[in-house]
Amino acid sequence: MGHHKLQRFAENLTFPNLFQVGFEQLEQEGFALRGRWTEHFGNGNPLTLELGCGKGDYTLALARIHPDRNYIGVDIKGARLWRGAKTAVEEPLPNVAFIRTRIELIDRFFAPGEVNEVWITFCDPQLKKPNKRLTAPRFLDTYARFLAPQSTMHLKTDSQELYDYTLNEVLPTQNVAILASTNDLYNSGYEGEAKLTQTFYERMFLAEGKPITYIQWKNN
Repeated sequence: MGHHKLQRFAENLTFPNLFQVGFEQLEQEGFALRGRWTEHFGNGNPLTLELGCGKGDYTLALARIHPDRNYIGVDIKGARLWRGAKTAVEEPLPNVAFIRTRIELIDRFFAPGEVNEVWITFCDPQLKKPNKRLTAPRFLDTYARFLAPQSTMHLKTDSQELYDYTLNEVLPTQNVAILASTNDLYNSGYEGEAKLTQTFYERMFLAEGKPITYIQWKNN
């Protein structure tokens, strides 16, 4: 393991906005802030998650735009989360936090009705393993355990396969209302938050000429 990565892992332990809880601890003790995120943020503002957040580009950008909302980025890669957590501390952005965990365990961190919005941005499309896609029915069932009524979800991806799978195979089986969908975001008439910022990977995909797809839906 590289020296810089070890330094980042060590610094992660000092960030007050980055939470890392092992599986055994979750099983034995649970997560202390589950159902109590208002205590961490010091307010009851709406809560938005970015799943598979990487360096937290979207989490940070949205938090700057909406200081009246709280944002939590979730990823398993500690070296990536280091960048987002450090930026949020330095700016500072008190409405930002990060969780290092597998998405399969995300419902252990939030109580029913505690989350108002979810962004899934440029996740691994898992082309050979549909059940591992973050919009697969089993994951949507997991999110439903902590989403508030009328919560909103967003999928932004360069993967046409993930877009088609989510729009045409999964969402028709769910109790949702589709608010927006496009298989070419920047050549569409859509105007909204999905265009407010671009992640590192998004800029890379656009430079390669790949269209960006987007779906927004509301849970009923």
